[in-house]
Amino acid sequence: MNLQLKTFAIALSAAVFAENAYADKAVAGKPTVQKENFGKTSDGEAVEIYTISNSNGLRARVMTWGAGLVDMLAPDREGTLADVTLGFDKLDGYLTRHPYFGTTTGRYANRIAKGAFTLDGKTYKLATNNGPNHLHGGLKGFDMRNWKGEAVASGVRFSYTSADGEEGYPGTLKVAITYTLTDKNELRLDYEATTDKPTVVNLTNHAYWNLAGAGAGDILEHELTLHAAKFTAVDDTSIPTGKIEAVAGGAMDFTTAKAVGKDFAKVAGGYDHNYVIEGAKAGALTPAAEVREPKSGRVMKVSTTEPGVQFYTGNYLNSSVIGKGGKAYQKHYGLCLETQHYPDSPNRPEFPTTTLRPGETFRSTTVYEFSAK
Repeated sequence: MNLQLKTFAIALSAAVFAENAYADKAVAGKPTVQKENFGKTSDGEAVEIYTISNSNGLRARVMTWGAGLVDMLAPDREGTLADVTLGFDKLDGYLTRHPYFGTTTGRYANRIAKGAFTLDGKTYKLATNNGPNHLHGGLKGFDMRNWKGEAVASGVRFSYTSADGEEGYPGTLKVAITYTLTDKNELRLDYEATTDKPTVVNLTNHAYWNLAGAGAGDILEHELTLHAAKFTAVDDTSIPTGKIEAVAGGAMDFTTAKAVGKDFAKVAGGYDHNYVIEGAKAGALTPAAEVREPKSGRVMKVSTTEPGVQFYTGNYLNSSVIGKGGKAYQKHYGLCLETQHYPDSPNRPEFPTTTLRPGETFRSTTVYEFSAK
């Protein structure tokens, strides 16, 4: 074990996990998954929360509600832990409409223009819950459903069956998401879905990251690299125009690391754009992004099998959202890197397809790797 991991292990056992029976096991090299009750929904359904610890002591907590990521503890360059994802301390915060903190979004993540798409000659009408457009699966998407959870090796598998016609989508869709925490300090998300009728699918996790710690301020000094030389241009309702434009050294260019806030004033309203991942190939893990927080030294690398990543800077957060530790989440207090297919793909045949048919299996993987330097 190198010096950094030794320091990290000492910090874990002495400061953070002292009250938890499984902590010493995790630090000693025995990864564990622990299940607890997190509360109940308004309908009386039990919501479970799972704590996953890898052999280095990293910890993630995930819940059945929205198949969501609740906490992610990662060390800084001194081995000091912080929870680096926004959310709530208690279940109640997640049960009412919130900014999708850490949850799975679907059946179609991101936007569909005017809440409608045509598949095999039939037009399907969806809720328009984002101005004139459909967003993140509708009024009650996957983020507001209670999934079934089960512990698996080094992680948790969540499953949910979306009924034919739910939120206007065709087909009974069976979905599974597996979170695992590897000994390489990677949080891995594996998605699968099957359908009994032709449908559209686009799944992502909507974590808000702040590598200084949840509620520790804005993310404008975070240094970001996006492995993307192009992005999908959008209209004034954030729907793709069909043009794929080069970032070409302007405000949209993160091909080399720069502070998120460096060109912020040049981007009306802040970043909320889908970037086209360079070299993306179906089924192959490809680097998408790297984020570094200068003061703590925390680094997060993102790889995915998806063709795009939506970079969003928490533009609609405001101090009315009270998060972990009673802290108000203000504008730009977190950034999202939502790995995905492109927005409005069902209406854009030139984009990579999001159509899923009977007999096919949708598969997608995203990996978040944590380190410090």
